[in-house]
Amino acid sequence: MRFLEGSSLVSFATTLQYVLAVEVNPKPPLSWAEASEKAGSFVSQLSTPEKVGLVTGAYGSGLLLPCVGTIAAIKRLDFGGLCFSDGPAGVARSDGVSVFASGITVAATWDRRLMYERGLALGQEFRAKGSHVYLGPSAGPMGRHARGGRNWEGFGPDPYLAGVAMNESVSGIQAAGVQASSKHYIGNEQETQRVPSIRKDGTVIEAISANIDDRTLHELYIWPFANAVHAGTASVMCGYNRVNGSYSCGNSEILRTILKDELAFPGYIVSDWDATHSTENTANGGLDMEMPGNQTVSGAYYFGDSLIEAIDAGRVPADRLDDMASRVMRSYFRLGQDVGFPSPDPSSGASFLTYTYGRGSPLASLYPEVPARDVRGNHARGIRELGAAGTVLLKNVNRTLPFTNETGFAVFGNDAPDPTLGSVYLVYGDDAVGNEIGTLDIGGGSGTVRHTNLVSPLEALREKVNSIGGRIQWLFDNNEIADGRFRSIYPLPQVCLLFLKAFATEGTDRENLDFQWNATMAVESTAALCPNTIVVTHGPGVVLMPWADNENVTAILAAHYPGEQTGNSITDVLWGTVEPSGRLPYSIPKAASDYGPPLVEFPESVTDSNAWQADFVEGQMTDYRHFDANDGTEPLYEFGFGLSYTNFEMGQRLDVDLIDGQLSRVADQSKGIAPGGLVDLWTTVAVVTVNVTNSGHRAGFAVPQLYVSLPQATTPPGTPVKVLRGFEKVFLEVNEMREVRFELMRRDLSYWDENTKQWVIPEGSICFVAGFSSKDLHARAEAAALG
Repeated sequence: MRFLEGSSLVSFATTLQYVLAVEVNPKPPLSWAEASEKAGSFVSQLSTPEKVGLVTGAYGSGLLLPCVGTIAAIKRLDFGGLCFSDGPAGVARSDGVSVFASGITVAATWDRRLMYERGLALGQEFRAKGSHVYLGPSAGPMGRHARGGRNWEGFGPDPYLAGVAMNESVSGIQAAGVQASSKHYIGNEQETQRVPSIRKDGTVIEAISANIDDRTLHELYIWPFANAVHAGTASVMCGYNRVNGSYSCGNSEILRTILKDELAFPGYIVSDWDATHSTENTANGGLDMEMPGNQTVSGAYYFGDSLIEAIDAGRVPADRLDDMASRVMRSYFRLGQDVGFPSPDPSSGASFLTYTYGRGSPLASLYPEVPARDVRGNHARGIRELGAAGTVLLKNVNRTLPFTNETGFAVFGNDAPDPTLGSVYLVYGDDAVGNEIGTLDIGGGSGTVRHTNLVSPLEALREKVNSIGGRIQWLFDNNEIADGRFRSIYPLPQVCLLFLKAFATEGTDRENLDFQWNATMAVESTAALCPNTIVVTHGPGVVLMPWADNENVTAILAAHYPGEQTGNSITDVLWGTVEPSGRLPYSIPKAASDYGPPLVEFPESVTDSNAWQADFVEGQMTDYRHFDANDGTEPLYEFGFGLSYTNFEMGQRLDVDLIDGQLSRVADQSKGIAPGGLVDLWTTVAVVTVNVTNSGHRAGFAVPQLYVSLPQATTPPGTPVKVLRGFEKVFLEVNEMREVRFELMRRDLSYWDENTKQWVIPEGSICFVAGFSSKDLHARAEAAALG
C-alpha cells in the first residue's frame, strides 16, 4: 500500500514506524544556552524575507492543511518548516488519534503522575503525526466565570493547582520532543465578544478588555504561566481579548515587561489565530510570530510583507526581527526537532475537510483520502485510568457504591449511548448545543477531537452486566424520562443509572449552569420511579445540582469530560475496580448567583466601540476564595471535596520547618534569573508535614491539601483568607498511616507588592492549615517566616 505525502511516495511500512515511534522518547533537550547558540548561527545566515518567513504563518508556503498553522521551509539550510496542530485534548483534525481527558478532568485527579503521563502521551501522538507544536496546555481561561465556554480546556480556577498541572503537562509534552504552546495569555475569561465585531453601519466594536490590577494579575492569572515558563515551555500563545485596554498580542506590559523580562521567558510568543491587529506596534510590543499569517480567514494579516516594509523603514529595528526569528529557532533546536522529525500526516487534511464540509464537497477533494497513521499505541489504557481518577464521588448514601451483588439495572439519559451524529461534533459558536443523543466526553470548538474509538457508558455497562449474569434496560430520551411514565421499563430495576450532560464550546459561553435536555425533570422522574437512583454527570466544570438532596438520589458522580474510554472509566468506579479518588478542582454553588462575577454582556445594538469592559473588581476572590470572603454563602460542594470508598483521618499536629531559618523580605537577586523569574523565588524554603491514616475497610487514595493564610494586618487589602499551596495524592492500605510532606517555595509565602514590583514575605505569623478540602480542615500551625 502506498500513498502520497507531500511530493514523495511513502510506503505503508514507513507509516508503521510512526506507530512504533509513539512509544519512543527522543533525546533530552538542549539547554536554552546551547539552543540559543545554534539558533543564532542559523538566523545569521538568513535574508530579511527568510527571517520574516520564520515569524509569519504560511509566509511562502503552500496549503495550510494538514496543519492548522505552518512556518515555511528554508530548504537551502535543511529547515523543513513547522507544523502547528490544535490540542489540548488530542490531535485535532485527524484520524488515528486518541481523545484524551480534558484539562478540567486532569485537574480533578490531583495527581502529578497522571498529569505528566497524559502530557507525554499527547506529545508522542503529536510527534508521530508530524506536528512540531502542540497548541496547549491551557491556563486561560481559568474559570472566573462559571459559564465560560472554554473552561473545560484548562485546569480550573486555582492558580496553584493549575500551575502544577501546567508544569507537569509541559514537561510531559516536551519530553516527547514536541513544543508546548501554553495558552491563552492572559485574562481570556469569556468567549462573548472575545474578538472585535462590526456593526452593519461599519462601526468596529472592540473586543472585551480584561481590566486587572497588577497584584491580581500576578497572584492569580500569571501564576500558572510562570509555572509553564519555569518548566521550559517552548511557546506562549497570547489571546484574543484586550488587557487593560490593549490587545493581548500587542500589549508590551504583559508580553515584554512581564513575560520576557520578569519571567525571563526565552521562547517565542505566538498570536492566537487572527489575534494580531497591527505591524510595528505588535512586533515592538513583544509578539514574535503571527498566525495563521497569509492564510488568515479574514484576509488581513500584519507581518509578512508589511513587516519587511516596517524593517526597511526603521519602524521595527532589525535586531528585533533577529530576536523574533532566534526565539522561534531556539525552541526548535532545543527539542531536537532538526533531526529525524516526522513529516505531517497528509491524511489529517483529508479527514478534516471531509468531516467539515462533507463528502462530495469540492473542498474535500483538495487532499487525497489516504490511510491515517494510527498513532494511538497503548494510550487507551492511560486514558481509562485518568478518566476514573478524575471522577469525583459527591454523594454516596449508605455506601450505595461500589456495586456488589446487584444484577438488575436500568440506564437512563441521553448521555449514555453512542452519539447519533457520529465520531465528532464540529459546530461551535452561537448554534452549538451538542449532540442531543450521545455521550459527551469532550467539549467543542478548535479543541475537539475526532473519535477513532469511543467506549460509551452503555457499551461498557452492557459488557459488565452481561459478565455477571445480570440484566440491563435502557431509555435515552430525556423528554420521555421527564414525562415519568417509563412505559418500556419492566420489571423495576434494582439500580437506575441516569447519565446527564452539559455541553461547552469555544466561540460561545454557556447559556446557564444547568445540565441540558430537560435534565432536572429527568432526575426527579427517575428518582420517583427508583429509590436507588445514581446520577453520573459529564460536564465542563461548574454545574448546578438542585436535585442533589433528593433522598432517592443515592449517589452522584461528576465524571467531567474523561475522553474516549469514558464508559470503561465510569464502570471501573461503579464496581470499585478503581477507587473514586477525584476531588473537585472548583466549587459547585447552590445557585448561579452564589458563584462570582457575571459575564459581561451587551445587546447587539451597542454603539460604543469601547463598551466592552470587564473590570476584575473581585481581585483574587474567585471560587473558594470568593466563598471564604463571603461567610454567609456556602457552596453545595466545595473546592477540593470528594468522597472515597474508605475513610481517612488526619492528625491535628502540623509541623512547619523553615529550612534555613527565617527569610529576608524579598528574594535574593544575586542568585540570578532563569525561566520563571528570580531563581530565589523557586527555592524551597519551608517543609510542612502532617500524618494521614486510612481508617476505613479498604485501600484507597487520600488527597491531603495544604492552605496558607497570610496575615491580613500586614498585607494589602484584597488578600484571600487562604490559598492552596500544597497537595499530595497518597495511596494507603487499611490502617496504614503516612507522613505527608509539603514543600513550599519562597513564592508560595509571598504576595506581589504593586509599589515595589516584587514578591514580598509579609511580617507577622503565617497560618498553615491542612485538610481534605477547602472546608474540611483538621490541622493548624503558625510560623513567622520573616526574619
